Amino acid sequence: MTLDDSLTGTRTNRPGSAGEHLLQCAYGTTERADRFYADQVRDRLLPSMVEFVGRMEMLFVASADGNGECDASLRAGPPGFVHVLDEHHLAYPEYRGNGVHASLGNISENPRVGLLMIDFVHDLIGLHVNGRARIAEDVELRTLHPDLPAPTTPGRAPERWVVVEVEEAYVHCRKHIPRMVPVPHRRSWGTDDVRRKGGDYFGAAAQRRIVGD
Repeated sequence: MTLDDSLTGTRTNRPGSAGEHLLQCAYGTTERADRFYADQVRDRLLPSMVEFVGRMEMLFVASADGNGECDASLRAGPPGFVHVLDEHHLAYPEYRGNGVHASLGNISENPRVGLLMIDFVHDLIGLHVNGRARIAEDVELRTLHPDLPAPTTPGRAPERWVVVEVEEAYVHCRKHIPRMVPVPHRRSWGTDDVRRKGGDYFGAAAQRRIVGD
């Protein structure tokens, strides 16, 4: 990614933000950061990354609206639910949810997203993917990519997809990733029953929002 370098006032091809570069200089980590950029940050999905994405069952999505207000969200599905279209594009499905569309609303204003996929079970490693996103309806994307995974669970059909153009892809090291063990769990897909889906786990419905003066 080409950015303005706030330290020199010149253009640079270093990945990352001007804020990163300022703090690297302030904290004396520029050389270490440059090694990471050179060795690990790529502008496409490498074959090993494609394989990694294909077995992920969870995806963390970071987005922000046009004013910079942020949202972090979880997406989940069977292995392969995040689908690599080619080395520069991947897509993840949007299933029926609470109808708020926080992430999609942000993307409609600001296409920049950050994705994080983590293997908590086997390799204890993660993959960051940053890029530009767009919303595609299910019929539209399946017409272009008929090999998209077909829904196999009742109530779990994609309504639409988010297609991400990859700008940066890089590793998240295993140093602080905990190991987890998956266990079978019954899911109530497609339900609006608050108790069954845990939608009021924190008891928020009884505590109405306080509107300021």
